[in-house]
Amino acid sequence: MDYEMPVTGTDIWYYYICQREVWLMKHQIAPDQEDESLDIGRFISETYYQRNKQEISIGNIIVDRIRREDGQIIIGEVKKSSRYLKSAKMQLLYYLEQLRQMGIQAKGELLFPEERKKETVEWTEEASAELKKTIGDIRLIARLPVPPAPKKIQFCATCAYREYCWAEE
Repeated sequence: MDYEMPVTGTDIWYYYICQREVWLMKHQIAPDQEDESLDIGRFISETYYQRNKQEISIGNIIVDRIRREDGQIIIGEVKKSSRYLKSAKMQLLYYLEQLRQMGIQAKGELLFPEERKKETVEWTEEASAELKKTIGDIRLIARLPVPPAPKKIQFCATCAYREYCWAEE
């Protein structure tokens, strides 16, 4: 039987932003831990929604928030900005997919406290198919002998890997 490399919600998140980051993370090359963007993310995680904070680890997923409303399980993911909306949605859909595989039906909420926004996310067959392809792509990227070449994208300026990718410029 072939070994199936585990994929995490964080891998899904990075895949939709920068596939080079996926390779770096899978090869355990840590981003700059002193980066301001990481500090802001940590602050938001530690500060907002403390009353309902119920971070929970289930299998290979860690959800920021979980609650029950009218008998429905709702998992929440707290993000500093909706700027990465596609990544955030796909990460949350991945968590919903993982829960479905465990027999748990849930809905998702993306929470953007700085923007005072909330977005509902629900599992669909289409999302499940896209996730399956994404997971396969992540496994292929991780098996590459070197990272994909850096590409300048709108997120490079705030990326904690920017010095690793662009130090020679």
